[in-house]
Amino acid sequence: MLLAFSVAPSGRPSGSEAGPGTDDASVHNAVAEAVRIVRDSGLPNHTDSMFTTIEGEWDEVFDVVKRATEAVGRYGSRVALVIKADIRPGYTGELTGKLDRLEKALRE
Repeated sequence: MLLAFSVAPSGRPSGSEAGPGTDDASVHNAVAEAVRIVRDSGLPNHTDSMFTTIEGEWDEVFDVVKRATEAVGRYGSRVALVIKADIRPGYTGELTGKLDRLEKALRE
């Protein structure tokens, strides 16, 4: 499975005036916590400016997303989570394989 997700906090954490982030609209510290969890998972992954994509089995991928979401939740009173998945049993290496096939098609 390939799973792309984006997670971001909003609002202030309960019981906190300033929270662990800054007062500006940036969420990079919270996102950094989520990406750190993804990278520490050992699963193949890629982060770009909009999403982080992880490759693995259903349970292990969703465990990482859950832990990343919980980490981001410490930065706000609510969390927005967007998920898109490509579930293709029996296939691995698709994090780069899909791009390799696309680039080959563009060269032809």
